[in-house]
Amino acid sequence: MVRRWAGFSVARKIKEANLESRAARSRLRVRHKPYFRLIEPGLHLGYRKLVSGPGTWIVRRYIGSGAYTVKNLTTADRKLVIADDFSDADGDGILSFVQALGRAKAPKPTDASAKRTVAGAMDDYIAFLEENRSTATDARYRDRAFIRPELGGVELDGLTTEMLDAWLKNLARRPPRLRTGKGEKQKFAKPAGDKESKRRREASANRTWTVLKAALNRAWRNGQVASNLPWHRVAAFPSAGQARIAYLSVAKARHLIGACAADFRKIAQAALLTGARYGQLAELTAADFAAKDGSVRLRARRRGGEQRVYRAALTREGARFFGRMCAGLAAQDLIFTKGDGTAWGKSQQKRLMGNACKAAKIDPAIGFEQLRHTWAAHAVMNGVPLPAVARNLGYSGTGVVNRRYGHLAPKRRGDAIGARAPTYGFKSDPERRRHPEIRGLRSAPDTVT
Repeated sequence: MVRRWAGFSVARKIKEANLESRAARSRLRVRHKPYFRLIEPGLHLGYRKLVSGPGTWIVRRYIGSGAYTVKNLTTADRKLVIADDFSDADGDGILSFVQALGRAKAPKPTDASAKRTVAGAMDDYIAFLEENRSTATDARYRDRAFIRPELGGVELDGLTTEMLDAWLKNLARRPPRLRTGKGEKQKFAKPAGDKESKRRREASANRTWTVLKAALNRAWRNGQVASNLPWHRVAAFPSAGQARIAYLSVAKARHLIGACAADFRKIAQAALLTGARYGQLAELTAADFAAKDGSVRLRARRRGGEQRVYRAALTREGARFFGRMCAGLAAQDLIFTKGDGTAWGKSQQKRLMGNACKAAKIDPAIGFEQLRHTWAAHAVMNGVPLPAVARNLGYSGTGVVNRRYGHLAPKRRGDAIGARAPTYGFKSDPERRRHPEIRGLRSAPDTVT
């Protein structure tokens, strides 16, 4: 950028008070969307402030037709470049504002190595998710584990339907990955041959395919590949997303509660009365229960770290139960605690659920999540509208509820229509009684004037 003064052209130094120093960046608010600053027309340098650790540098370039490419600055070995928030800049993996500025303004490579590849499309797509969505972590994992190792080096123009179809089918045949230590060889679970395991692998492959297809479509819309037909023709596995939801009958639910350990029994009962998750119940305080309207305040955490607070309505039985649990508690006291008075911790419900299922002879054993499914399934079967069930479970729409429990509603739909649909008291047509030959004919529609 050039400033003209007294007849001379003077290069103007780009200065940004909010990003150029550690102290200035430390005062920025943590947020998912990066802080972008204009460098020159069509070029922005961005800084993402993280919850912990140093921030990262991002470059956004305008490519025409209202579209941008958004990419993290990376090192030669494709590691994220971080800001010099805590360590001194080294000019490679740790950059100051000025160094990041220079890297962003560096000319784009034009040799053969710069041809668009699947890896490049994934980089652009993940950068877009980091700025605009909360699913970047999942997309980055699927890219590194399943997409980049096999397809990363393939040029976008070289993709074929046969290649992508074979990749998708091979992905569904792989056994599930197990948690593996850094630097160790990837471990896999023992493959199971039952139909449910096959459905789960196909559903997982479909989710990875959705990520890849979204990245390829973004590259196509940005003009980086001539045609989207190669992946448009690939068919995902049909019906793989229809999970088999396990839930208990009312009698088995009572039996299970009776088999629970004394302190665990209370939080398990709360799950059956609210449809809430274990983590939501473990953090409830007495202030979260509203006896006046018979509801309890729950918190749902999304993938991006955002928290959504909503109220779940209770039955009379549920309101009485929470009233007993909150009796004598201060507003800030936890409603559900272990026998020694300490808070329930992460995953501490698993062993206790297993013990209760064994004592109640529930085989196969269920997890705590199935208590949530039990509440939802019986609510739907008893005629509670799907939007009301969705709100009580903390969903913003009915999609998940309809997909998981919608098949249970038709069993009661006939009774509901017969009991609640409008009736008009119409009398039989006297003409049909006098003329048997027209009894089988439909009446002409009435004309309303």
